[in-house]
Amino acid sequence: MLDFAIFAVTFVIILVGAVLYLYPSSRRASGIPGPNPTDDKDGNLQDIVNKGSLHEFLVDLHQEFGSVASFWFGGRPVVSLGSLKQLQQHINPNHATDSFETMLKSLLGYQSGLGGGSSEAIMRKKVYDSGINNTLKNNFPLVLKIVDELVGKWKSYPEGQHIPLCAHLIGLSMKTVTQLALGELFTDNSRIISFRKNHDAIWSEIGKGYLDGSLEKSSTRKGHYEKALTEMESVLLSVAKERKTQRKHSVFVDTLLQSSLTERQTMEDCMVFTLAGCVITANLCIWALHFLSTSDEVQDRLCQEIEEVLGSGPISLEQIPKLRYCQQILNETVRTAKLTPVAARLQQVEGKVDQHVIPKETLVIYALGVVLQDSDTWSSPSRFDPARFEEESPRRNFCLLGFSGNQTCPELRFAYTVATVLLSTLARQLKVHRLKGQVLEVKSELVSTPKDETWITVSSRK
Repeated sequence: MLDFAIFAVTFVIILVGAVLYLYPSSRRASGIPGPNPTDDKDGNLQDIVNKGSLHEFLVDLHQEFGSVASFWFGGRPVVSLGSLKQLQQHINPNHATDSFETMLKSLLGYQSGLGGGSSEAIMRKKVYDSGINNTLKNNFPLVLKIVDELVGKWKSYPEGQHIPLCAHLIGLSMKTVTQLALGELFTDNSRIISFRKNHDAIWSEIGKGYLDGSLEKSSTRKGHYEKALTEMESVLLSVAKERKTQRKHSVFVDTLLQSSLTERQTMEDCMVFTLAGCVITANLCIWALHFLSTSDEVQDRLCQEIEEVLGSGPISLEQIPKLRYCQQILNETVRTAKLTPVAARLQQVEGKVDQHVIPKETLVIYALGVVLQDSDTWSSPSRFDPARFEEESPRRNFCLLGFSGNQTCPELRFAYTVATVLLSTLARQLKVHRLKGQVLEVKSELVSTPKDETWITVSSRK
């Protein structure tokens, strides 16, 4: 099973840059089939830019060259794996720390471990995971309250009113993550608005800008990004300092403060959780409701399960695992939306996939967006069908890819919890409907998101 956090994985270009810096002498070609570099200096970078995203480039790459393919970034070959069979071969002999954390912290200029060693990094990850688990346990009633407020707002709308799904669910995510990560200071809407402004400025440049080098070419954009990052770091440091003096220890930052982490490390981990947690939670909820709006049958079956498991009472944290069909809906949402289309890791030792030798210190891409739509792995892969996860084989494949089981990243577990509360609250009271003629286009960056606002309507179930 994948032992890295699969969700919110950033563009591998960041990691490539780090690899080139750290291992400048490792430039051996792998001999794996792939296109020749279109530019001596940039390799196939312009091809990626022309395709619109790394995911779209990888789709064409694997269609032309097969499930094991290579391309060039600068003067360095990069290997991409685009099928479950090849991923299985590569995963087993290779162990790595959290690739998302490594890349995101590298981009932000942060350190991954307590002191740089693998044992310290593992200890730090345990503290991080415990912080998320503790805040969900301590603050589950708050999640219910925030979700109830949104569903109540939708119930108050006249039937047929268009609801901007992205705007509302990003707001839900921002409220939930900031309050569970940083505490009651973020019940103040003005603080949330200010926080979101900086959050969006940082995340948007992580999603673009670094792929084509455009951020470095624009002093205005770079200045705006650096200002937002500095302001957000200052807020997080201030919150940590204030929380340290309080006796109440109930949110994410409190767990970090009770550990051996330094003040700087506490701020860094708060940055990672608030950045990734907001985007993953929002987009999992957005895609789930979008797909639900396309099927009355799925909505009715979900409502039936909720009534059978929960009765007339609200959901509890302990009851979430009992909502198996709801879990299937979220799994199928992740798969159909290709929520995180790309992951990557550095080859720590020489490896082999099929007949191909992968040299040490080669960057290996997991083309997850390709694998999640592979007809050899999934029947009718473009169809949204939660029932597919009733079978053992799809569940096993999903777990192997790191989207479920013990290796699921903590941000994804957090997002699943919030999304389950949303679906269980909504489905008993309202039906969601898509707008006729609305065409949803996907933007595949760090996390797959709708290119434009997505609209729904709701009607009363009773």
